[in-house]
Amino acid sequence: MNPQNKKQEIDWFLTLTPLVITIVLALVLFLFPSASGNVIEILRSILVGELGAFYLVFGLAVFLISVWVAFSRYGRIKLGTLEKPRYKGLTWGILIFTSTMAADILYWSLIEWAYYFGANPFGIEDLSLAQRQDFASAYPLFHWGPIAWSFYILPAAAYGYMMFVKKRTRQRLSEACRPVIGKHADGVLGKAIDIFSIIGLLGGTATTFSLTTPLLSNVISNLFGIPQGVGLMIFILVIIAVIYTTAVTIGMKGISKLANICVGTFVVLLAVFLFLGPTKFIVESGVTGIGKMINDFFSMATWMDPLRVSGEGGSGFPQDWTVFYWAYWITWFVATPFFIGKVSEGRTIKETIVGGYSFGLLGTFSSFIIFGNFGLFHQTHGNVDAAGMLATGVGPDEVILQIFNQLPIPMIGLAILAIAMIAFYASTFDALTYVVAEYSLKKLEIGKEPPKFLKVFWSLIFIILPIALLFNESTLTMLQTVAIITAFPLALIMGIIIYSFIKDLRTHH
Repeated sequence: MNPQNKKQEIDWFLTLTPLVITIVLALVLFLFPSASGNVIEILRSILVGELGAFYLVFGLAVFLISVWVAFSRYGRIKLGTLEKPRYKGLTWGILIFTSTMAADILYWSLIEWAYYFGANPFGIEDLSLAQRQDFASAYPLFHWGPIAWSFYILPAAAYGYMMFVKKRTRQRLSEACRPVIGKHADGVLGKAIDIFSIIGLLGGTATTFSLTTPLLSNVISNLFGIPQGVGLMIFILVIIAVIYTTAVTIGMKGISKLANICVGTFVVLLAVFLFLGPTKFIVESGVTGIGKMINDFFSMATWMDPLRVSGEGGSGFPQDWTVFYWAYWITWFVATPFFIGKVSEGRTIKETIVGGYSFGLLGTFSSFIIFGNFGLFHQTHGNVDAAGMLATGVGPDEVILQIFNQLPIPMIGLAILAIAMIAFYASTFDALTYVVAEYSLKKLEIGKEPPKFLKVFWSLIFIILPIALLFNESTLTMLQTVAIITAFPLALIMGIIIYSFIKDLRTHH
């Protein structure tokens, strides 16, 4: 295929429309930060206050359906005709883990427990120290556990089936909806689904950058003595964009190599915290947290804190955290599952689902158990009052630096953290860029890659909204709301895709 043919196959409407909308949103956020913040708060009160239960019911349903599909007769269906999987087990698992949630994994592992330590999950007043410790170690595992991963794993099986069994060459969400919406996948409805999906993904990734870039900026400022500010954060975003653009233009080989670097750095940082920290406390708290998460799983998955409405002791905890997290993960389902489905060629549906859960939970649980319980130890032993600092308005990036100061040699830990965060960013966004570049093509044969200039184009688009949000002085609540707003219609689209997948399975098998 020559370059001219590649250009002819590009869907310019689908490519340029999200760009125009993204630029307009970025300008509105930049020029009218106060007014845009007010609008976002109004939308939050509607989507969280009135429709929050939808996210919890939807999340539990997706997880249960994924388990049913894996262990039903459909689980034996092979994704493609390869005799052996295209990627070996460990390489495949690394690609799955590093394609998800970027540096959020490190950021939230280090600080999420502190928010919960100072809260009162289930509306329980006057919690003892032991109860606070249990909740602070268990709830992060729940929010990064099976339900969260189901938003990736089940659609990944659906996309893999679409690509390698049904042999469809249009790799878009509208195509995955075809068994339900039929010919409308080629019309206005299909275009609307694809355009909004890309915009929703851009909103989710902007939230990621905006939450975690201040931490990376603060770390680099401490390491090199560079003044902290918006200029430094923009410079960091540009450097990250250059790295993941370079990797994605090389292709899957570049993505795979960067993923290996990412996991290697991640493992080194885990080892530093585990063996230079309170090892016994970390392990025991981890085991206790997993046990409590399993024991309280369905309570956590369905608790909506109805007393918050009457003001009789309610905390609003599930609205602030569980609803936010389910929405946050949903915004990423636009691209990440496509990547997981693509690298799962040659595996059965059951292998894709069970293996995806296994590698995903191994990575996230290791991170939250080791990093989170390191901080929790110093909180409960009076060394760092991280929960108190957050409650008084201290920035989470500053709190994380205080936690790092408890290491024997803090600067070495910060240096490894900086490298790991950049590697996670780059390793996730090269996968996203690869998939969204495929969205721009009217069709793409199996085994082919999108042209390099499209990869570079989308690499640049991914940093427009984050830069605008940096100037907006966004709070955590505002960034959570951005994710929740974009996730609601995406959840409806995900529901159509899952129903389409099951309909296809029943019809053809």
